[in-house]
Amino acid sequence: MRTDPLSERVRRTLVRTLYTQPSSLIIGAFNGIVSSGVVAYCSGEFWLNITWGILCVIAIGRILSARSFSTESEEQSTSRMEIAYELGAFSYALIFGIIAAQTIIMDIGAPLEVLMIANAMCYAVGICARNAGRPVIALGQLGLVVAPVFFAALYIASLPFIFLAINIALLLPAMASITLNVFKVLRDSIGAAETSGQLAEKMRVLARTDVVTGLANRAGLNQDIVEKLMHVRDGQQIALFWMDLDRFKEVNDLLGHPVGDRVLLEVASRLKEVAPDHATVSRFGGDEFIIFCEVADRKESERLASELHAEIMRPVRIDGERLEIGASIGIALLPDDGQDADALMQNADLALYHAKVNGRRQSCFYDQTMSRDLVRRREIEAELRSAIVKNELSIFFQPIIDLDTGRIKTFEALVRWFHPEKGELKPDEFIPVAEETGVIVTLGNWITAQAAKAAAQWPEDVTIAVNLSPLQIKAPGAALGIMNALREAGLDPSRLELEVTESLFLDDHGATEHFIEELSAIGVRFALDDFGTGYSSLGYIQKYPFSKIKVDRSFVSGPNVGKKTDAIIHAVAELGSKLEMDIVAEGLETIDQVRTVRDAGCTLGQGYYFSRAVPDYLAAMLLSQEEDTRIRATG
Repeated sequence: MRTDPLSERVRRTLVRTLYTQPSSLIIGAFNGIVSSGVVAYCSGEFWLNITWGILCVIAIGRILSARSFSTESEEQSTSRMEIAYELGAFSYALIFGIIAAQTIIMDIGAPLEVLMIANAMCYAVGICARNAGRPVIALGQLGLVVAPVFFAALYIASLPFIFLAINIALLLPAMASITLNVFKVLRDSIGAAETSGQLAEKMRVLARTDVVTGLANRAGLNQDIVEKLMHVRDGQQIALFWMDLDRFKEVNDLLGHPVGDRVLLEVASRLKEVAPDHATVSRFGGDEFIIFCEVADRKESERLASELHAEIMRPVRIDGERLEIGASIGIALLPDDGQDADALMQNADLALYHAKVNGRRQSCFYDQTMSRDLVRRREIEAELRSAIVKNELSIFFQPIIDLDTGRIKTFEALVRWFHPEKGELKPDEFIPVAEETGVIVTLGNWITAQAAKAAAQWPEDVTIAVNLSPLQIKAPGAALGIMNALREAGLDPSRLELEVTESLFLDDHGATEHFIEELSAIGVRFALDDFGTGYSSLGYIQKYPFSKIKVDRSFVSGPNVGKKTDAIIHAVAELGSKLEMDIVAEGLETIDQVRTVRDAGCTLGQGYYFSRAVPDYLAAMLLSQEEDTRIRATG
């Protein structure tokens, strides 16, 4: 008869209970041997001594047999353990019952008969409780012990023995009922424990598994890393690859999260195909994946990173849509880059950060300089926040000159940081940190407010230009921050020019369009900065209300200046003339450069030839000198 897996496991557990307390088996055998030995010796009956000898052999055999089985071994056959126990138990019970029956039939005396019958009955009752896990064995032993006594009592047929036979007849169903009830409780308990164990195991697996991809999640990854690091061998190298899908948010935003989940599932499938055997492949969260595996050396990890890149970047087709998915990968190696899981993950994360900063879609190995850079960035971040509060920052102003009249048309506001201990820190050092940490929003609003206050003191025909970070523009309430700065300074919105770069529009963020529309409506003007260094899309100029285009300094004073750059400046200037937009040439350092850009059609110029960036009081002085010169010229 076939049984279900649960029943079979319950059976094996119950069979094991027969062997779990060999001490009780030894005590029972010893008691049976001693009591029957006393009866045989005192009676002096030959057949009792023969039967007692057989009982001793069986008891010793049972003990040796029990010690030969390992209940913990999964290779041990359940049926073999059960049959071996049955043979010993049944033969011992039968011989024990026969000895008790012999004492009755041979009439060897009341004390000896009472001793043997009492031992036999106690053994029969006790064995039902001990072996209730296997009712067939328990009830079989019960029957084999009491049956010879029952028939011997009927054979003598005296009134006391007739009552003994009746008691035995009543004992059988009573003990059978108790034994079966105990068995049912045991079986149900073991079955419930088995089910609970399976459920617990299932919950444990679910807790460590990502529901979207089926890969290990963060908890599963941490568990695998800890287990592998506990068994790492001397000289063994382990690599941790931390992957981040580039611009994955656009997939969710444009095509919806269900499509995004299918992309993640496809990426997970590809990673599992490429990853080495026994590697842990996990989805760390969002669009980040981590592979943790043993490698022979750094060269193998480079090869694996290349394969991972190639596999991820293959186009994905979902519902007819062809999606290009890129990835940045940071790699850290054990033991070179970290001795424990935390250090390894932190350094792989740092390497990933550098891979993204350096242009995305590339792999980057951890280097110790990255940690030093991180410490430096954190230090700058903390000091920058403090500097804003303590007013350690300053705003300098560089004039933008009308190339026809030579007069100052605009001042560009530039932030300067004079650290009390480290001296002047360049914007290239702290602006990227401000953008990474979100401090740029606070810093940008502060720069705009300070510039607006300074400009409010200048002649009304002089405007102020402020550079804005894309992160500042996309922050909630960005336009409100600009409006508050204008209102507090009492500056006409038309005198504020906000300079933005082409990188602002690459993400096609709805907040950008709303920001420009909201401020343009009150008169704020916009300039496209560093034109020619990015995508230089004419679509931006057509879509947004730019009043000014700034030609990047690389076309004016860079190392590649020549006929081609002159032609580009001409083309941009002509475009500006047609669209009635001012064209600003940056980086002017010599009179020849000024003449060149003016002849090309540029209307405004900016650079060291005219003036470096100066504090607000010097900016006011330049305007005052210019006004004095104008008065003298007209007077």
